[in-house]
Amino acid sequence: MKKLVAALVVALLAVSALANEAAVKKAVEAKLNFKVDGVRRTPYLGLYEVTSGSDVIYTDEKVTYFFAGNVIDVATKKNLTQERVRQLSAIKFSDLPLENAVKMVRGNGKRVIATFEDPNCTYCKRLAKDLATMDNVTIYTFLYPILSQDSYDKAKAVWCAADRGKAWQDLMVQGTAPAGKGDCDTPLEKNLALGQKLKVTGTPTIFLTNGERVPGAVPLAELEQMLAKAGGGK
Repeated sequence: MKKLVAALVVALLAVSALANEAAVKKAVEAKLNFKVDGVRRTPYLGLYEVTSGSDVIYTDEKVTYFFAGNVIDVATKKNLTQERVRQLSAIKFSDLPLENAVKMVRGNGKRVIATFEDPNCTYCKRLAKDLATMDNVTIYTFLYPILSQDSYDKAKAVWCAADRGKAWQDLMVQGTAPAGKGDCDTPLEKNLALGQKLKVTGTPTIFLTNGERVPGAVPLAELEQMLAKAGGGK
């Protein structure tokens, strides 16, 4: 009997939570006049997480206040909002046209990532230097020249080089521009269209094999942890 009562209580609480979430969704859409994809009650501060695409805001049960910002777990130092945004903006990695990316393999190449990078992006250069020290990884770099015409010209020269991986590394790590003319057919326009489709608005943007999106040049140690979590061992 005790187990039955406990099960009924859990069920009633679940129904109540769903009812509250539905009410919050309706109220938010009415007040902000935009489509809400999902609402869920969080385990912190009595807040409700409201999502639209990969955008996240928070509100109270009565939708009296809105909070747009990062919630950080002090104990673990994890940015809970950032983790959630990564989940919401995830992609299907197997859908990426990897043949249009510069491929670099180090060690056994077991771990795999894809990046979108601009040749003139300072943070991309920082990422390239970090990745150069990483072992047992395969890196697919989609040349994504969004900063300037010079970026486009450099990206084209890299793609037309005899050894694309070396040309990219020399450019990003050593600052040595490719010597080729850049007069071959390239997938740059396809990459730009793909980036727009995936809403890649800045470089570098990293994608893990579990589809998770990582914006920016994260520290190497943090990237290693993400790769392990995504299921890629060394």
